[in-house]
Amino acid sequence: MTNKYQSRADVPDQEKWNITDIYPSIEEWEKDYRYIETMTDKLKHFDGSIHDGSSLYSYLSEREDVSSRFNLVFVYGMLQQDLDTRNSLAQSLQDRAKQLGVKISAATSFFLPYLLSLEEATLKEYIIQEPKLNYFEKDLFESYRYKAHVLSKEKEEILSQLGEALSSPSNTFNMINNADIKFGMVTNEEGIQVELTRGMYSKLIEDEDRDKRREAFKAYYQPYLQLKNTIASTLSANIKTNATTARLRNYPSALEKGLFGDMVPKEVYENLISAAKTNIATLHRYNAFRKAKLGLDELRQYDLNAPLVEGVKMEIPYDEAYETILKALAPLGGEYVKTLNTFKDMRYIDVRETPGKRSGAYNLGVYGVHPFVLLNQHDNLDSMFTMVHEFGHAMHSWYSSKNQPRISAGYSIFVAEVASTVNEVLLIHYLLKKETSEKVRKHLLNHFIDKFKGTFFTQVMFAEFEKITHEMAEEGKPLNVEAFNQIYESLFRQYNGDEMVFDEEVKYGWSRIPHFYRPFYVYKYATGFASAIHIAEELLEGKPATLNAYIEFLKSGGSDFPLELLKKTGVDLTSPVPIENALKRFEQLVTEFSTLTN
Repeated sequence: MTNKYQSRADVPDQEKWNITDIYPSIEEWEKDYRYIETMTDKLKHFDGSIHDGSSLYSYLSEREDVSSRFNLVFVYGMLQQDLDTRNSLAQSLQDRAKQLGVKISAATSFFLPYLLSLEEATLKEYIIQEPKLNYFEKDLFESYRYKAHVLSKEKEEILSQLGEALSSPSNTFNMINNADIKFGMVTNEEGIQVELTRGMYSKLIEDEDRDKRREAFKAYYQPYLQLKNTIASTLSANIKTNATTARLRNYPSALEKGLFGDMVPKEVYENLISAAKTNIATLHRYNAFRKAKLGLDELRQYDLNAPLVEGVKMEIPYDEAYETILKALAPLGGEYVKTLNTFKDMRYIDVRETPGKRSGAYNLGVYGVHPFVLLNQHDNLDSMFTMVHEFGHAMHSWYSSKNQPRISAGYSIFVAEVASTVNEVLLIHYLLKKETSEKVRKHLLNHFIDKFKGTFFTQVMFAEFEKITHEMAEEGKPLNVEAFNQIYESLFRQYNGDEMVFDEEVKYGWSRIPHFYRPFYVYKYATGFASAIHIAEELLEGKPATLNAYIEFLKSGGSDFPLELLKKTGVDLTSPVPIENALKRFEQLVTEFSTLTN
């Protein structure tokens, strides 16, 4: 159970990113850094000097060039810091990049107030004068949607200069959570006390031995309880900053500010919470079944991930998992599978957990380079599902970058979670279809139900926590350890039912969630999951029209608003139907599993 790789030097090169794909050397990074500094100063001089189509195009094209190069400068440092959060050189590169970002933001902060001071008719005249402005036309007119939320030029410049300070709560939590935190001790397979790691925790919390689960649970939460006041202060500051910014920018609420960019009505968010709670009885029934199946007098949080099918240990080496994923994604077409097959050899994936490496997993699509996928692989079923999830993001990035110009290649997080979850649903269908062992099939079904629970119900619970805490900030109510504990425990009880018996650690669940530092993000997992259920089941029926529509969706990047892009795949989230259908599917899965198991 101990970490196999004690340093990055132990990991084969083939399982590590090749960062030189961005810059071949630090000297090249420095060269771009200096260029951006020079160009940033040049951008300032456009303030008050844009009077026609030609000067407007010059500003926009030079700003895009700066933005493009800055993205590479920023990502180069970020990726290296994520590989080892203790690396002082990487921290220095990242800090310098952030400072440069603040300078760019300050130098360009004049533009939006300037643009919105123009009459739309004047802007149309500029576009006629300079046809090259057609490239920027859609974005320029989209900016008018923000007119009520843009401040004066002076205030915008002040806010941009405060950018680094305003991101401090998030940065502080990331350093606590990834670099400084030390978990408690657990007993490994040799009976030796060792420090818990996140990778070990993901395995131990699913162990059939309840004592091991309990020990891991206590060790995992130990540092969060020790740091509860610090983390509460950090989270409170993040929420209050978001609420204050929303008020300064004249949004009705922080929630509506969070939804505005994607043009998602707040009713979509509220209806999601309402639908989940209306249909929560199935989850309560599943937890009651879990308690009975495990033969427990008391169901506790560390029992919620224990396998309900005994004796199934799915050890899946990385290479085997990769091959299985390629087969499972066959319904997405030959081009999709062939392209994904190249990612491993091209070193687009950083595979192994090593000391200091950022926890979890992600995909970062870098326009003009390629996707970068971070994993912390532990050769089990969870790791395989994490892989297929991130590969969905990576292929979305690949399709978008190949088919969209830079200005519209970046897709919203809202649609990103659809691409990742479609892959997960295809994988579970493939595994269930090919598996002949009844015991393993039941284990897989159990895994999918737990995945559904985690990706849908848990994320909706988190979304409601965010909504409540932001409303409290807006009302001037205190946000501290006691407030967070009370809200989180109340929600946990509502979502998980009366079968639960609470350990002290449960109410501190809020303290360990990184996504709370990206306000109103987590609900997109739930809407994405519901959308993916519909799309994947259509794909599995082998309808060419569905496949073509879905690939076009992946190619579309950010060329339209998320809800409109999803409608092209047959999913309309302004209607309750996709959410209700997903919840019906959950009920079917629970019924099927309980019937099979009994």
